[in-house]
Amino acid sequence: MPITDELPTELITTYLEMKGPAEFKPAHTHDSAIRIEMMTTPDVEFYLFLYRSVGEVWRWRDRLQLNKDALYAVLERPQTRVYVLYADGVPGGYIELEQQENMTEVAYFGLRAGFMGRGFGKHLLSFGVQKAWDAGTQRVWVHTCNLDGPHALANYQKRGFSIYDVVTEPMPERYR
Repeated sequence: MPITDELPTELITTYLEMKGPAEFKPAHTHDSAIRIEMMTTPDVEFYLFLYRSVGEVWRWRDRLQLNKDALYAVLERPQTRVYVLYADGVPGGYIELEQQENMTEVAYFGLRAGFMGRGFGKHLLSFGVQKAWDAGTQRVWVHTCNLDGPHALANYQKRGFSIYDVVTEPMPERYR
């Protein structure tokens, strides 16, 4: 639901998980115009560009509430890995993984508007989930909500994630 649509009165958050690599159903595109690179330098301004250009339409707010020093501290942690998808040399989206003991959260994931509908989302998500399994995680989890893209939940489920909880609450003020 883009930000221009009427805001629902309830926030419905769906939590999903994968408990082992056997559940993983990767899907890749073989478009030679794309590449994915790890952001190896904690560049707050570039990260904020990605965060805003991917998430503004979906009302993402969390990272904008951090001051730049706090965000830098998050990005420089070895538990945080950000992978950027480039298409024809232009940043098209990103996936942020957060290692938490023996599990990995897909903390943020999405594409910029001009890069949707081309198979890049399933490719980038598959790339990120594979990186989590390659790093030895024992569980990969993610949450999505009714403010996210209309295909987000289906993409997670098609990659092998299973729903383990759904929480409904009044729409928080920060999304208004």
